[in-house]
Amino acid sequence: MGTQERRAYLEAIQTRYRRARKTGKTIFLDEFCAVCGYPQICAARAAHRRLPQQIGHTQARPDLTELVEALRTIWGASDQLCSKRLKAALPLWLRHYETGFEPLSAETRALLDAISAATIDRLLKPVRAQPGRRGLSGTKPGTLLKKHISIQTGIWNVTQPGFIEADTVAHYGDSLAGDFV
Repeated sequence: MGTQERRAYLEAIQTRYRRARKTGKTIFLDEFCAVCGYPQICAARAAHRRLPQQIGHTQARPDLTELVEALRTIWGASDQLCSKRLKAALPLWLRHYETGFEPLSAETRALLDAISAATIDRLLKPVRAQPGRRGLSGTKPGTLLKKHISIQTGIWNVTQPGFIEADTVAHYGDSLAGDFV
């Protein structure tokens, strides 16, 4: 039995299979397995699956390049808000985007009005910083200073002046260029 014949046979029994009770479904599946040579589980999946002509015409997915570009620009200008806050701030930022950059098409504007926070996360994922990536460090590893700095453990006598505890942090962004104190 060829593929076309199996498909035609499946179409013929599929509507009756879906209407039948459990015992009737078992009979249909046994018959389908005997005729087509499918295992029981594959026959059950095939009987439940919708065939292409039953699905109907699906709409083509719209081009999202304009939407993603507008979303990236607004996300960067809004100081990289999280997606839930960006969703709430989008109506405010869209006016400024359209006056400062380019007017959006009606379709893109409708998509941006109806976009969800999860979709914003999915579209901005390539742009956002990767969490596994380690940041830059201005601290040089070495033991030269460790030998000269005495470390006191236990209780410090904080009533005498002259003791200080300090930690330095460099606020540099993506580059270590420049001077730091």
